[in-house]
Amino acid sequence: MTPKPFEQNRFDLIRLLLAASVFAYHAAALSAFAPGGPLETGLAHLAELSIQGFFIVSGALVAGSLARSASLPDYAGKRVRRLYPAYALVILVPAAISFALTRDGPGVLRYLAANLSFLNFLEPNLPGLFAHNRFTEVNGALWTLKIEVMFYITLPLILLVLKALRGAWWVGILAIYVAAEAWAALMPGLADAHLGQALARQLPGQMAFFAMGIAIWKSEAHLRRRWRALGLSGALLLAATLMHPALEPLRALALAGLISAIAFAPGPALNAARFGDISYGLYIIHFPVLQVLLAAGLLATLGAPAFFALAAGLVIAASFALWHLIEKPALRPSSHYRKVAESKSS
Repeated sequence: MTPKPFEQNRFDLIRLLLAASVFAYHAAALSAFAPGGPLETGLAHLAELSIQGFFIVSGALVAGSLARSASLPDYAGKRVRRLYPAYALVILVPAAISFALTRDGPGVLRYLAANLSFLNFLEPNLPGLFAHNRFTEVNGALWTLKIEVMFYITLPLILLVLKALRGAWWVGILAIYVAAEAWAALMPGLADAHLGQALARQLPGQMAFFAMGIAIWKSEAHLRRRWRALGLSGALLLAATLMHPALEPLRALALAGLISAIAFAPGPALNAARFGDISYGLYIIHFPVLQVLLAAGLLATLGAPAFFALAAGLVIAASFALWHLIEKPALRPSSHYRKVAESKSS
């Protein structure tokens, strides 16, 4: 099968690397391996960049998904099929274990009600699970899924406005970018410190990254021809945003340039999804796997190197199981994700 032009990219590899970076940070943070030290701090910065990169890639891929959809219900169905079956599983399994251990029905129901509706912050813990771990959340990686879903809901309106702007679509992208960065900058000062910081991390504060993803989707042909310049300028600008906090509002632009260069540079695609598109599964399953291993005391029993190797192996195995048993069967045969994975395994 010959892929369409926008499918000739390395987004699957990028998503896998970004998910692995978040796993590396959580492995260090949850295990209290050198807590507060330069390793944990550096991995925390890398995880933040990875999540921002996820939003950019999601903006590009989901905009393409909407453009290929026959209708809004078709688009919504594809989003639900891609996101929810595996997500629901990683919510339901810990809840079932918690109920079996504690018989605390009200506590488990509160967790299910909050987490199945993506409101993880309302009830991040389960009775009887991980109370003695450094962090007690069942799955602290899921906070980004609420932002993803909110983007999915607003995307049809965004593309409708960009279509109305025609050749000036970039004006709409710029307006979204500026408004999002203004929200992120101003919100901490408009509310108390904790609430303000929390609100700044939500939509529309993260919308600049999704907007740059949409821009990548709309200008792919131009980006392919300029991949060298994009990579160099993106890397330099990213370094500048990390060294000078005043330049942080340019982070989405920097990451978009770097991601575009990696995705569209000539050469082999590297086939990261050859045996399964596991990046989403890796992202949503790694946190509870780490929590279980830590609660079992395996860090002290095995030592750090063996513990991290075991955790990585289990997370990878669980991610493949999620893809082949849950994610892939839930997708339509015509799904972009399914076709890409199947074309790369043939």
